[in-house]
Amino acid sequence: MPDYISEADEHYYFESYGSEEEITEENYYVPAEEEYVSAEEVFYEESEVEDWDISEAKPGLWENIRKKKEREGKDYKPAKKGDPDRPDPESWKKAQNKYKYKDPKTGEVYEYERKGVYQKNGRNLVPVRAAEYQGRKVKLGKPFRTPDGPKKMSVYVKNGKGNVVKVNFGDPNMEIKKDNPKRRKSFRARHNCDNPGPRWKARYWSCRAW
Repeated sequence: MPDYISEADEHYYFESYGSEEEITEENYYVPAEEEYVSAEEVFYEESEVEDWDISEAKPGLWENIRKKKEREGKDYKPAKKGDPDRPDPESWKKAQNKYKYKDPKTGEVYEYERKGVYQKNGRNLVPVRAAEYQGRKVKLGKPFRTPDGPKKMSVYVKNGKGNVVKVNFGDPNMEIKKDNPKRRKSFRARHNCDNPGPRWKARYWSCRAW
């Protein structure tokens, strides 16, 4: 028999705060540097931020993610000297004069005549040189925007057992009004933000945003 009370509680928690989930092939996402938010937007301690390399911490999962990217055509790498498909010197020189940027979600590469900040489908493109390293390292404790959901933002943190989890938080349809003292006070009182709970829970980070 379905546990409607538990389902209702889970739905309320997700709508009010967000969710916590173990990292899988489907939900692992490496944000571009521009997608990380500042401590002014969501408060966090810079001293608590650390780099985490999934290929070292979870080599089996990383291998599955890497293979999944290959199957989906996301394994683009610039040609290097000695590669059999490397272009002739003249073509290579012309190519080097173009600036390549990669869509961090689809893996598609675009070429531009000048350096700059470019977007496709609402996402910031990442310079290919940086994109070569996309997919392995993330920053723990530093929130980032998630325009494709499931919530407004996410953050990778270690839970009580020391395992890295992905915390999703923030209502994508609601603007945070920190500069409105009444709204800020109301939100924090309503959600008991003086006691936000553990750092690996969505309520903790929802309160940090306010």
